[in-house]
Amino acid sequence: MAQSMAYNQAAGLGGMLKSGHQSMEGVQGATLRNVEACRGISTITRTSLGPNGMNKLVVNHLGKIIVTSDCATIVKALEIEHPAAKMLQLAAEAQDFECGDGTNLVVSFAGELLAQTEDLFRMGLHPSDAVAGFSKAADKLLEDFLPPMAELVPAMADGRSMDELVRVIKPVVAAKQLGSEDILAPLVAEACLGSMSSSSGPASFSVDSVRVAKILGGDISQSHVVHGFVALRGLETSVTSAKDAKIVVFGCGIEASSTEAKGTVLMKNADDLKNYNKSEEKKMEEIIKGIADAGIKVCVAGGTVSEMALHFIERYGMLCLKIGSKWELRRLCAATGATALVRLGAPTPDEMGHCDHIHQKEVGGRPVTIFSQSEGSLTSKLSTIVLRASTSSVLADLERAVDDGVHAAKTACKNGKLVPGAGATEMELSLKVRAFADTCPGLDQYAIRAFGKALEVVPRTLAENAGMDQGEVIAALGAAHASGKVSAGVDIGAMGIAGASGVCDETGVLDLYTTKVSALKLAIDSALTVLRVDQIIMSKQAGGGAAGAGMM
Repeated sequence: MAQSMAYNQAAGLGGMLKSGHQSMEGVQGATLRNVEACRGISTITRTSLGPNGMNKLVVNHLGKIIVTSDCATIVKALEIEHPAAKMLQLAAEAQDFECGDGTNLVVSFAGELLAQTEDLFRMGLHPSDAVAGFSKAADKLLEDFLPPMAELVPAMADGRSMDELVRVIKPVVAAKQLGSEDILAPLVAEACLGSMSSSSGPASFSVDSVRVAKILGGDISQSHVVHGFVALRGLETSVTSAKDAKIVVFGCGIEASSTEAKGTVLMKNADDLKNYNKSEEKKMEEIIKGIADAGIKVCVAGGTVSEMALHFIERYGMLCLKIGSKWELRRLCAATGATALVRLGAPTPDEMGHCDHIHQKEVGGRPVTIFSQSEGSLTSKLSTIVLRASTSSVLADLERAVDDGVHAAKTACKNGKLVPGAGATEMELSLKVRAFADTCPGLDQYAIRAFGKALEVVPRTLAENAGMDQGEVIAALGAAHASGKVSAGVDIGAMGIAGASGVCDETGVLDLYTTKVSALKLAIDSALTVLRVDQIIMSKQAGGGAAGAGMM
């Protein structure tokens, strides 16, 4: 196709770009539209902030129903198309990946920051003034105002202490599953301790070493921790338990292998047929006998197990388990120290795994196989939390709460600093940032003051979600902080109590310093990125769809 080098000046931008494109520019056309989109996503997630946060019911494009108050899960399931709102989604996902907790703070604070800019633009401030003011306030907050807050609360002294871990994990779990934190937090702490290396150095563990097995039925109080691996299916053999067992794991099925090339076997009489079957049986028996002679007690197959192979496994008194998922097979290898083989035959000593106790157990009417290791075992550092609940939606939400708790424990092992929670830190920072704005002479002081006001979104939303009068709570909380009560936070326990101010002078809720810093940084960065956009140019979508359908 010949391309024209002529440029029609009268046609403007439309004469330079392909037909079907869309362009929006300026404060009204681009900036405020972006702010509105981000405020919209923030409004959706804000009601899910804190222990009293409401659940969202999202039905995705596959018809799957997701019921949760976890911000990262909500924004991911919403399938956001607007490019500016997408930035908040990416920031929430980054926070979820890094720290597990604080995703709602990212979206809520970024949305509130952008909402404050609408008033600034009406006052006549240019977006660059707002960006300069927000950047100045952010630097001051992260460098001078936030670090002293970590000195108000004793840091986590020992990452290998059960009580210390529970102290850190409980507020994180309570934010997702209020009322279940006393059951879940000790389970998560026990699983994390079981996955830590036995060396005397600083406490550390891998998040992948703590797995979750969800079993429908019962209630949350029946949940427990297994130091090892739990397979959600029963054994194939009649022998259902073994102790101090050597394990072989096959990545393939245990059956007669088919040849690469197709062939035809010509049988002339009945003897040929009998001998053919016998040779196949003999070969399979040789393989299984070789495995048994190597001292193996448990065979795990990643594919199908033939009837003939199962017969010989039974004859030699071994256990057999079939696992269809490659991921589960890898976790089992990690738990037992085995190597997944792609050939049938006896394993070498290096390829064998070991487990102290393997047994089949019925949980909620479902047979499960448990590979448990004793306390001092050097083979594995994998722990599994077996969760019980009445519905699959509750189980999925419990799993997300556990995942956040595990991430919090890992973050605390790296940096044990803590800050007051329940909106106390945000309220104190809000007052300090506003006081800092009064010392700034330029136009950016208005943006700095708006930054301080935006920090109030956390205590205000916590009070609102708890059903309290947000105006009264914010006034009482502001007065408490102005009088020097730095650790005063929102008291959600005052919900519905007549005459209660909704403020407790010394909050028992603690937040991780690292998580707070990460959330504030991501929120500020995403908000500033959105504000720096002054023009949006979108090409026509491929396939003839309307360009920018999500923008309009």
